[in-house]
Amino acid sequence: MDPVNDQDNAAALTHLRSDGTAQMVDVSAKAETTREATATATVRSTAEVLSLLGSGGLPKGDALAVARVAGIMAAKKTPELIPLCHPLPISKVTVDFELAEDSVVVLSTVRTRGVTGVEMEALTAASVAALSVYDMIKAVDKHAVLTDIKVLAKSGGKSGDWAL
Repeated sequence: MDPVNDQDNAAALTHLRSDGTAQMVDVSAKAETTREATATATVRSTAEVLSLLGSGGLPKGDALAVARVAGIMAAKKTPELIPLCHPLPISKVTVDFELAEDSVVVLSTVRTRGVTGVEMEALTAASVAALSVYDMIKAVDKHAVLTDIKVLAKSGGKSGDWAL
């Protein structure tokens, strides 16, 4: 079964009205619970650039510190960037980095106590942190690549917990 092309799933697309136009979902009847999501994004580059990144030796300075703050700020700005996202009382955002020989993996976790999940906030944090890393390394590697942006796990809410 292909969930993207399955006609039976059309009714499950909550951001569409019956006439096919977009709507912001009414979440007023949902229960308030603690909700958390973790997402990732990867920036691929050269071993030389990753060494500079890890040592703080990039021409623009400490890329990981800048990217961490950018990711945290992005999580808080998600409803301003993604039109149908609800503004949420975000209670915690973490952005961490795992350096490898040819890549840096961004891991973001967002938590709230609310009526809808924070997957989009976690994805936005990871994506913007990865974009910030790219911005900080582009002077030394114009061929860096952002890849593998995805949700790794979510918890809370009626649909329960989920993890890759």
